Amino acid sequence: MHIIETYFECGGFDHRFLQGGISVYLWNLSRSFADAGHRVSVVTPAHGRLAELRASYDLETLDHEDTYELPLVLDPDTWGERFPGEVGIPLTTTAHRLRLAGVDLYFLSNRLLDALPDRFYPPYDSKGHDLVFFKPLAYQVDTIRFVRARFGDEKALVHAHEPYYHYLMPAAFRADPSKLVVGTVQSNMPITKKVYRPEVERLLEFLDTPLALPDERPPPVSVQSAYQQRTHLHYEYGPGHIGVYDLVADHADLVDFLSPGHLEFYTDFAGTPFEEPFRQLPVHETVRRNAHKSFVGGCAIGDRWTAPERPAVDRAAVLGALGLDPALPTFFHNARYALHHKGQLELFRAVDRVLAEGLAANFVLRCLSDDGIGHPFIREVAERHGDRIHLECERVAEERIMAYAASSDFCLFPSKFEMDTFLIAQGEAMAVGAVPIATAQLGMAHFGHAADPLGTPGATGFAVNRSFSEDDSLLADALARRIEEAAALLREHPREYARLRSNSMATARWFTWANTARRHLDAFTPLWQGEQPTRDLGLLLRHGWFDLLPEEAYASHPDAIAEAAARLGDADTYARCRPLDAEARRALFDAAWARADFARCARAAGDDPGLRARLGARHRLADGRLTYRLPHAARVEAVLWAEPAGAGRRGTVVHRAATTGPGEFTLALHELPYTGGELNLLLTLADGRSAWDVVRHG
Repeated sequence: MHIIETYFECGGFDHRFLQGGISVYLWNLSRSFADAGHRVSVVTPAHGRLAELRASYDLETLDHEDTYELPLVLDPDTWGERFPGEVGIPLTTTAHRLRLAGVDLYFLSNRLLDALPDRFYPPYDSKGHDLVFFKPLAYQVDTIRFVRARFGDEKALVHAHEPYYHYLMPAAFRADPSKLVVGTVQSNMPITKKVYRPEVERLLEFLDTPLALPDERPPPVSVQSAYQQRTHLHYEYGPGHIGVYDLVADHADLVDFLSPGHLEFYTDFAGTPFEEPFRQLPVHETVRRNAHKSFVGGCAIGDRWTAPERPAVDRAAVLGALGLDPALPTFFHNARYALHHKGQLELFRAVDRVLAEGLAANFVLRCLSDDGIGHPFIREVAERHGDRIHLECERVAEERIMAYAASSDFCLFPSKFEMDTFLIAQGEAMAVGAVPIATAQLGMAHFGHAADPLGTPGATGFAVNRSFSEDDSLLADALARRIEEAAALLREHPREYARLRSNSMATARWFTWANTARRHLDAFTPLWQGEQPTRDLGLLLRHGWFDLLPEEAYASHPDAIAEAAARLGDADTYARCRPLDAEARRALFDAAWARADFARCARAAGDDPGLRARLGARHRLADGRLTYRLPHAARVEAVLWAEPAGAGRRGTVVHRAATTGPGEFTLALHELPYTGGELNLLLTLADGRSAWDVVRHG
């Protein structure tokens, strides 16, 4: 195959020319495809660094000069009166080739692609103020034009990365029979990320592939959808915009994800505060319409970390140099400084607590930040426990990070909001022997940490519930408990610790670039041979999309459908396959109750007085106080509109109910900005699942 890899940066072959992790991913995958015998081309911007590339490598300037005017239709709500409705940016693009490790890297250069040579990516505050904001869009247009000019009618598979950086490409190549397009979702950027529809239509027209796009009119904003600003899962857009994921999913031949949990999360958003609002949005139908195109190409850990043999590490010397006691259990964290995304606020709250309570342990905590760590609480904790905590934020050589990880007994990764889709840093630490304590995010589930690690044969370490709240006390509490458990395990049950450590290393070392390339090729090859993916029954049942089942499926697969319906507590679907007797109703009710899916509870209950009473008893209003009872709830919060509403997006306020007993919570309604009607309650269950309940009061 001829595989054309493309992304906004690909400097993973040399640390001087990279800014983000996708760049490293792209280079390692490209090299692995070449090692497997395929022709690989990479198309990427030069970012004004041609002189440096030429000084270090044999860079060839090609006979390619593409002069055109980039037409940009500007959203007046963003760009205002200072800019006209449409601007044209004159560009002349040249191309330069570097051949390295069997891969042809093509660097495109023009005055817009060469802007921002130190940071590559336009700052967000350039939006509405500086046309450099459109540098990623110019990259897309230039890549499409270059691929057409350079490779013509040659058959090739274009493997593009991150929807926001390639949303034009699937639509632009859709009518070209010689080009297959695979889009990769690299991060958990909100699936509702949108761009100005007239801008997209004008560029596709300019690229000679016009496409009439729908003018989406989203449903009215609800408290539940407005709350998502706090979860980082969804933001509201006005009319006149089009979703970037919609453009990719509808027009790409395949859509690639980094882990099974990453794909699962991006398909349903199950168990999150966004699950219910998501089902009301047009993009939900886009996902269902295209789910059969999705596959897991995967990701990997660097070869140096997964090598069978590595240089020995002197734990005493490494920890001693940091002023720590090598005889104590040692916990390691390594991530960029992202207080909420990486769960670092809760991490430091937990560390402060266990050390204050007398735990004898070391903490090597790396929070990478070129600007230092500004949060006063984090600095305070590090200073308070200076003999037990080593905190650093500087960029250091990989050898030093490997030494830290290999000298540690456990690694801490309490990431939140499902923003981590693979988390290479966790895999690296595991590969050299650190047992994980990490959130049960779906995007990290492949690393094998478990809620009951001692009772799970293949477990690698300790899981804590995933979190979708900032400064989440439940997460801080869970981390503190797990740190105490881990230290006790190492001290009192060394054989059990050794089992987890062995599992951890074996699991992490499976994620090699050779394996990742193989998984991609397993998906690419049938596509290359003309086979198109199809939707199967298993896909529909896995996601509970019973309304998409063909009628004949109920006759041919009644047991499989009934089992899926029973898992979700769907009485309507179950009744089409099996008798809905009293016992079945109770079982379906219990399944829905466990998930806090009260609409399905009501349908399963039918006329059963006991079940209806149980459903109704979960909340009671008396004397201006709401008492909410759900045995498996860990937290109940009332979410209301902020008053007064701020400018722009209308915000929400959250009031946490007081815990007044096991599974019992109380809200004083007179203390809330609530005058009756619907009261939206956000539930956090004991297993980490989030769900909504609505209490209606006159």
